[in-house]
Formats: sequence, C-alpha cells, structure tokens
Amino acid sequence: MHDSILSFKRQRYLWVAFLLCLASLVAYFWHQPVGAPPNGGTWLGYTLGGIGATLILWLLWFGIRKRRYRSGVGTLRGWLSAHVYLGSSLILIVLLHSGFQVGWNVHTLALTLMLLVIFSGFFGVFAYLRYPALMTRNRDNATRDAMIEEIADLDQAALQLADAVDPAIHAIVLRSIERTVLGGGVWAQLTARDGSAEALENLRQAASSKEKGGDKAAPAANRGQTMIVMVDFLAGQTKSDKQSENLRKLIDLMTRKKVLAERVARDIQLQALMEIWLYVHVPLSIALLGALIAHVVSVLFYW
Repeated sequence: MHDSILSFKRQRYLWVAFLLCLASLVAYFWHQPVGAPPNGGTWLGYTLGGIGATLILWLLWFGIRKRRYRSGVGTLRGWLSAHVYLGSSLILIVLLHSGFQVGWNVHTLALTLMLLVIFSGFFGVFAYLRYPALMTRNRDNATRDAMIEEIADLDQAALQLADAVDPAIHAIVLRSIERTVLGGGVWAQLTARDGSAEALENLRQAASSKEKGGDKAAPAANRGQTMIVMVDFLAGQTKSDKQSENLRKLIDLMTRKKVLAERVARDIQLQALMEIWLYVHVPLSIALLGALIAHVVSVLFYW
C-alpha cells in the first residue's frame, strides 16, 4: 500500500504535532499570570514563542533539505510529512503564545504572514495528493510528448486531406494549426485553452455551407450543429463523391486532434496548478522570516 506524506510511518508526525498542541494547551490553561491576561511577555509566552520560532526556522530549512538528495538525516517523505503536521501545529502554538491578542503592529504582521504561508501550504498538500492521479488518468497511458507528436502528425495528415477538398477548407485547417497554442502564459496554462475547438467549429460551418451548395460561411444558426448531424449529411452523399469522403476523414482527424489538444492542455493546467502555489508560498515564507526577525528584535530590545 502506498505510504503518502499524511500516513507516513503510521502518521507519526501527526501524533507528534498533536502531543505538542496538547502540551501547549495544558500549559496555557494551567498558567495564571499575575495582574495581566495571558500574553507573549510571560514565561509561558516566551517559551511558546521560542518553540514557534524554532519550528518556523526548521520549516524554512526544508526548502534547502529537499534539494540535498544525498542527505542522510531522514527521508524526504518523512521531512515533508513533518513539515505538514508541525507547520499546522504552529497555528495553535503561536495563538497561545500571543494570548490571542492582536493589533496593528509588526507582531500581528508576523502572525498574518505565518497563517498565509500555512494555508498556501494546505493547497500545496491538496495539489500533490490530488493532481498527479488526475494527470495519469488524463494522459491515458501516453506521455505529453507522445500526444504532442501525434497532434503534429494529425496536422500534416489534415493538410493533405484539405488540399483534396477545397481551398477554403485548406485555409481553415491551416488556421487551426496556427491557432493551436498549447501552454503559453500563466493564464493560458491555468485556463487550459487552445484554438482547436474554434477551428473544428469553423470546419463544420464550411461543411454546412457545402451542404447548401454555397461557398460562404454558415449562418450563426448553424454554428451549434453537432458532429452527428455532419456525419449523417456526409454519409448521405454518393459513394463516388471523393470530396465528401475526404471531408468526412478530415473531420475525424480534426476531432481526434481536438481531443488530444484538450488532454495536453489539461495536463499542462494540472501541472501549473501543482507548481503555481509555490510562487505564493515561497515569497511569503521569505517575508515571514523577515517579519519574525523584526518581531524578535522588537520584543527583546524595544518591548
């Protein structure tokens, strides 16, 4: 059975985080500061603050540890499991450290940044547990490079068939190849869009126009015509009509290309979702380190 980061070693670090939180809660309710509500300036506040700061520094070290493939200090999966559970425990520990007192100051800034880092990390855990399985299912035992190579072969075959049908059809197919963009910028990756669907619809319109005996594009009312209607129309042509046969084959090729293009775009989208959260998580972590230093300096020297 696969041992995920959440179930690593029978959820060892979940129990470590649970016991740490439990001990912090017991100490918080047992501690009764004199003349003031619980706050970070008491001995318990300093203790919990020290634990929290140590955890934050250790969690930040994970970014270095995961790039040291030959490190003998635990497995990377174990570090990641501890990273998730101990990072989550920080929410309670830091709130107990502050005595649930917040304000417009550098201390609350550090708390806010820490929460943002943790919640962005929650999305990262969800992404790495959810999206790889979706990517495997979407690829259907094919690699992305293989699908892209098949799309290129379909484009060449479609151009050859289009030459035998009509110059207008050839122009549509050529425009389809030019407009099919897989990947691109961040927004294009996240929205999983390409030009194959629009090009296939244009091809359907052109075929509908030929059905009416004209050379103009089909009216707007026919733009929603389904592939079943198109195939039925083409099948009704005379068997000697080589042009109709080529057009039917061309629509099949373009449909296959559309399916492949959508799978490649979806694959790119899932990979982008797995990676883009790091562009939030890492900068926030660096900002948290700066806010933590400012918090500690202000407490030790100016509080």
